[in-house]
Amino acid sequence: MPVTLGWREIASRLALAVLAGALVGANRGEHGRPAGLRTTLLVCLAAAVAMIQANLLLGTAGKPPTSFVVLDVMRLPLGILSGVGFIGAGAILRRDSLVLGVTTAATLWFVTVLGLCFGGGQLGLGVAALTLGLVVLWGLKWAERHLPREHRATLTLLAGAEGPTEEEIRAGLLAAGFRVASWAVTYEASARRRESRCEVRWRDSGVDGRPPAFLSRLVEHPGVIELRWRP
Repeated sequence: MPVTLGWREIASRLALAVLAGALVGANRGEHGRPAGLRTTLLVCLAAAVAMIQANLLLGTAGKPPTSFVVLDVMRLPLGILSGVGFIGAGAILRRDSLVLGVTTAATLWFVTVLGLCFGGGQLGLGVAALTLGLVVLWGLKWAERHLPREHRATLTLLAGAEGPTEEEIRAGLLAAGFRVASWAVTYEASARRRESRCEVRWRDSGVDGRPPAFLSRLVEHPGVIELRWRP
């Protein structure tokens, strides 16, 4: 970073920071994410302003002869990164085994680093990072949607005496491409019915969340009282 900084350099750094934050925020807002256009733009702009402030303070004496205080201007961008870390942690939510907001937190951290790059005068590095970030956010979204991943679900079946046996249920699951991870059966002798509960796993690239087709055939089986499918 140069010791002296003119308004032309400040304006170009701020303009690139605003552009970077707007482009990343447009992608997040398009998909209805919490950190949208205004959030990412403000975070990136704040990081750039903090880095420009640190750049302007480079010419300040670190420790005057009459002072015991040592000026470390690089603590300012370090504090910005720590503060954004707390914001990102607050954006992450967990519901049982489902974790939400990780990409939002990573995006906030990313635009903060972009702002530090543009505010510090590393314009080439900032543009290269912005290009790669947009490729990740826009280009890899399609690839991530079509990558096969492991899914889990819990199947609970309440059946009477004429209902399908455990062997028939297991054979139907295996034929449909599922893998049984756990199995539990509860018998009610007085009511002559049983509850089968199993956890199944499978690999698929689909993300539509629809229940598998074999459930409609299973629920039509004579003796099936209730069927519950919980992804």
